[in-house]
Amino acid sequence: MTTLPVTIDATSPQASCCPPAADAMVDDATAQDLAKVFKALGDPNRVKLFSLITASASGEMCVCDLTGPVGLSQPTVSHHMKLLVEAGLVTREQRGKWAYYQPAIGTLANAAQAFTA
Repeated sequence: MTTLPVTIDATSPQASCCPPAADAMVDDATAQDLAKVFKALGDPNRVKLFSLITASASGEMCVCDLTGPVGLSQPTVSHHMKLLVEAGLVTREQRGKWAYYQPAIGTLANAAQAFTA
């Protein structure tokens, strides 16, 4: 029995095991924004800091109250908080010499929605 070689045209439905989903892919700008959010949450200390702020009864926390629970120095906490602010996960308000942080929950919800919509 002789088997003839089979050539599959790249445009034919048999060329791929799955139908293309390019229309569901995020655009470049959105991908950059999402990567910044997920990169900010890629560090366990930043996840802890974010969870402390979101769980705060007052809806905000002073940087002076964030150092103890995570066991980090104030400059290290400030660095982590700067990255969370840049990612849009928290907002920062300066009051005298202290910085107060409030969660920006919409950013995290929007990031999750980008993959479920």
